[in-house]
Amino acid sequence: MQHFTHLIDLASVRLGADVLTANDEFFAPKENLIKAEPPVFIPDKYTDRGKWMDGWETRRRRTPGHDWCILKFGQPGVIRSLIVDTAFFKGNYPSQCSLDACGVPRETEPAQLSDGTVTWHRVLPPAELRGDAQNVLPVDDPRRFTHVRLNIFPDGGVARLRVLGEAIPDWTRVLADAPEIDLAAVVNGAHLVDTSDRFFGEPANMLMPYPAANMGDGWETKRRRGPGHDWSVVHLGIEGIIHRVEIATTHFKGNYPESCSLEAAVMKDDHGGVSADSSTVRAHWTTVLERTPLGADAQHVFDSVLTPGVTATHVRLNIFPDGGISRMRIIGEPTAAARHAAVVRVLNLMDEPELRGVLTNFLAAPAWIDRMVASRPFAKPADVFAATEAAADGLGREDWLEAFRHHPRIGEPKAERAQSEVASGWSAREQSAVQQGGSADVAALVEGNREYERRFGHVFIVCAPGRSARDILAELRSRLQNDPSTELKMAVAEQRKITRLRLEKVLG
Repeated sequence: MQHFTHLIDLASVRLGADVLTANDEFFAPKENLIKAEPPVFIPDKYTDRGKWMDGWETRRRRTPGHDWCILKFGQPGVIRSLIVDTAFFKGNYPSQCSLDACGVPRETEPAQLSDGTVTWHRVLPPAELRGDAQNVLPVDDPRRFTHVRLNIFPDGGVARLRVLGEAIPDWTRVLADAPEIDLAAVVNGAHLVDTSDRFFGEPANMLMPYPAANMGDGWETKRRRGPGHDWSVVHLGIEGIIHRVEIATTHFKGNYPESCSLEAAVMKDDHGGVSADSSTVRAHWTTVLERTPLGADAQHVFDSVLTPGVTATHVRLNIFPDGGISRMRIIGEPTAAARHAAVVRVLNLMDEPELRGVLTNFLAAPAWIDRMVASRPFAKPADVFAATEAAADGLGREDWLEAFRHHPRIGEPKAERAQSEVASGWSAREQSAVQQGGSADVAALVEGNREYERRFGHVFIVCAPGRSARDILAELRSRLQNDPSTELKMAVAEQRKITRLRLEKVLG
């Protein structure tokens, strides 16, 4: 019964993966590499360049070197295995392949990935390939990556590429402003542990973030002819308290379950999926949702009928007696301990360029970022806070001024330096009370900002959450009386408050 399916295709086009660039795609386009459908062969189909092939195929290389293709993951994570499918490529498949990976901020331009400015890590050395076969190649690298570069030697065709791994979300982004999340979403790190039956459809489909396209895009079991019922066990992406459950039977009309129930348990995280057989025997399962009737082709939402306050790392969905479920959502609030562990882990696993981008959202002083990167690994949240303070202690004037340039003026949306989507959102929410003030106060703030900058040469920095335009304006006018040295110290103190506040928001 043991069936480990905790790995997902990080390069799934349905999760948002994209093929960004390739050095050659003469015979067949690079986009075919991540198509969801299995490759096909049409014997008599040709293009003006030659035989039509359902894959990525380069021209015959007549010079030294090799061909390559760069992909952006739909879901960043740790790579565990690679499937290089050379289906129907028999006399034109590459003799070898290798894989490079990197982790970069979302804002990275595709051109930067191939112009030499990004450091690529070799995670799979050159490996022999077989033609017209699924070549399964293990990868052993603990880092979290966002992009991969498939290298083929020297040229040829690959039908499909599947990059199997453990999905690891950027918890600094997910947890910052969302008290509740979908604990069972694959994009939040959830995965299937085991199931009683997957005859017509994979139960992992229930965890996908996009709507089900048809019955084949859900979990469906065979018709049960004996006693019992079907079930699936899911490892949640993060431990949490369950507040709401959503069960969808979309597209299942004559084959939906008569009813369902949901149980929950807290089990030790082994980062590899536990056997459902052993977990069923050993875990203490708590009923979250009693057996409840289901309808055809419908969305079912359960909240007030749930057992309140149930904490879970795993859930078991039971369907009676059999049938199909398209999607399952487990909406809940991550526990404090789980938040701490998840954020610390992702900070440790991120590749350095991506980590630098994340740290910029908290404090954009270059020397501070250097010191934080060098402080890894972190063992616990206290280590992160301690490193934050220690790294800030020795910063010079120019570092602080650079950090200030990443903050918009109070009451305005844009900073001098470009902000990430995350930092821009944080700034807007931190200043939200200002926008609720009267127009006269806001106008006075605009003029006060200009006067401050003329006097001190940098943007006015203040920890703004919960403070009105009038309150901030009064502080601005008071600080205009400072000499430049005193004011820089006050601005630094406010910046450090902002950094601490943002870290606390993420870590809880």
